Amino acid sequence: MSQWKQIQQLEIRLLEHVDYLYDDNFPMDIRQGLASWIESQDWDTAANDESMASVMFTNLLTQLEMVRSQELNFLQRHNMKIIQQQLQVKYTTSPTVMARVISTCLREERRILSSACLQEQGPLEKSLQNSVAFERQKNMDNRVGIIRNSVQLMDQAVKFIEDMQDDFDFRYKTLQSRDPVERNSDQMKQEVTRLQDILNRLDFKRKEILSKMDIVIKEIDDLVTSQLSPELQDWKRRQQIAAIGGPLLTGLEQLQSWFTLTAQSLFQIKRQLDKLGELVLKVTYESDPIPLQKPQMEERVKFLIYHLIKSSFVVEKQPCMPTHPQKPLIIKTGVQFTTKVRLLVKLPEVDYQLKVKTTFDKDLPPGRVSRQFFILTNNTKVMDIEDYSNGCLSVEFRHLQLKEKKYINGTKGNEGLLSVTEELHSLSFEACFTVQGLTIDLETCSLPLVVISNVSQLPGGWASVMWYNLLTDDPRNLAFFGNPPRASWSQLSEVLSWQFSTFAGRGLNKEQLTMLGEKLLGQHVSCSDYQVSWSKFCKENITGKPFSFWMWLDSILELIKKHLLPVWNENYIMGFVSKEMERTLLKGREPGTFLLRFSESHLGGITFTWVEHKDNGDVKFNSVEPYTKSRLSALPFADIIRDYKVISDGVVPENPLKFLYPDIPKDEAFGRLYNSQPSKVHPYIPSTLIPISELR
Repeated sequence: MSQWKQIQQLEIRLLEHVDYLYDDNFPMDIRQGLASWIESQDWDTAANDESMASVMFTNLLTQLEMVRSQELNFLQRHNMKIIQQQLQVKYTTSPTVMARVISTCLREERRILSSACLQEQGPLEKSLQNSVAFERQKNMDNRVGIIRNSVQLMDQAVKFIEDMQDDFDFRYKTLQSRDPVERNSDQMKQEVTRLQDILNRLDFKRKEILSKMDIVIKEIDDLVTSQLSPELQDWKRRQQIAAIGGPLLTGLEQLQSWFTLTAQSLFQIKRQLDKLGELVLKVTYESDPIPLQKPQMEERVKFLIYHLIKSSFVVEKQPCMPTHPQKPLIIKTGVQFTTKVRLLVKLPEVDYQLKVKTTFDKDLPPGRVSRQFFILTNNTKVMDIEDYSNGCLSVEFRHLQLKEKKYINGTKGNEGLLSVTEELHSLSFEACFTVQGLTIDLETCSLPLVVISNVSQLPGGWASVMWYNLLTDDPRNLAFFGNPPRASWSQLSEVLSWQFSTFAGRGLNKEQLTMLGEKLLGQHVSCSDYQVSWSKFCKENITGKPFSFWMWLDSILELIKKHLLPVWNENYIMGFVSKEMERTLLKGREPGTFLLRFSESHLGGITFTWVEHKDNGDVKFNSVEPYTKSRLSALPFADIIRDYKVISDGVVPENPLKFLYPDIPKDEAFGRLYNSQPSKVHPYIPSTLIPISELR
């Protein structure tokens, strides 16, 4: 069954998550119309290969045209034409962006399908869903809307005061121009009384508008403090979780809308205060409330504008090497990486180009790290308005590159107490601009980064990234691994399952996580709150083995991704099961029943064990030498299962594998995964590689 068909069978709760994935960048109409074709393409590779992405973009448009020409519904055909034109405008010059968008959508679909297989969601995912509760968003929309309406009404009130003051000013000047002889006449006295009445009403209206402004300013202050800032912090936390394989990050557009509308209200109040200041220059009087209250209000409004805009400067895309899009926050020296910052407030005006400068390890205390780096490429760019960001400013650095500093004696940094992958670094972003007479200094920073010099350090680096972002929401605790906190098994198991859904297309079920827990913790896995140390997870070797738990698990992830993906996604690999449990499961099964598990003694190895029943009633278990990446590169795993033979003295070679545990006929399980195309090199007879074991 195709991935898209599986998606359509999900319950409503999960379909709402799918709905978040699709917008104008990748409309759901395309996903529906080209489902099979889309799933058959390698979008992950195309996301990092410009020429491949360009070819696939052209092919996508061709496929879309074919589907459109066959569509009988006129309205649907028209909509598809519009979509086709929009895609051409958006991606013709940047096809890799399209490939990245589609790759992300497919990966997130697999994660959603994986979560549907679990009996219950993990604690992290539950907490994230609570944090983006619909009711809370609805409340924010309501408050922001009320503030906007109040500010609009204050505009009308200021205009009313201006008209009233113009009337007073005209009458007063007219009275002043009258002949002094007439000043004691009854008519003049009536006019003076009328002027006093207008002035009294003007004084009342001035006090009234200032009182309303004070209320609205306090409301905005409370909104920012009690809701908007926490929503921003919540988004940043969800960005951390998404970086390590958690649910797709959404909500930035909504945040941007709240920030912009709130800023617009503040700018409008500032203009209203400026207008009241102009009115005072024309008409003022004893105990005039405007000169008394306006300066303090202006300072409060400026303070709110300054801090609102300052906090709206965020890292939209954390630093990431395009060669490893699913492992952000790891940077290899000499390899280009990308990052993107955005200002969530749509500014009314900027006095000059807004330049953003990046700095590596800014203000890092001496001795904190053993190695120091500098940015080799251009580290300054100008922010620009993106069409799809609704007019907000952003800038993407696509070609940043790090180089390690060398010292006079030719060496690099001193050896530190922490390993290379435990040293954390930071990328800072700075900008300064003036808006409506207010100068604002912007500064933000990336999440902590791990810098490696060799790809062999990548697994350790990724372990550090996972551990940090799982256990803290501090954006810049660079000393974290000086004394790393422990993780509960319930937290860690959820993140480990995310690794499999991200890199292998299908997460781990409850049984597999239990088996993994027993591998790491022994019998403590029954307690979900058992605390796992950083050292036990990543640094200490497994008892009797020359590698750690994480190195073992990461090698399995790599093996699945590169050689076992079809078999893994069919759920045919039991995977994490001890030899003792394996024998318990197979003991009562039909002869030739086998199961697939990952090797406990080899890094990145998979083996199969089958059961035999002897004539005397004894049960024998046979396990083949684990297949590693070197052997699987020569022959697909499904073909190995199909062609596997056992040779023993005086016995014709035969395939002992009959039933995939518990009782699925081998060909029924693996038949559609077999490679049925033997090599044909004329004029030679075709040959086939056959895996053979010899039993002595």
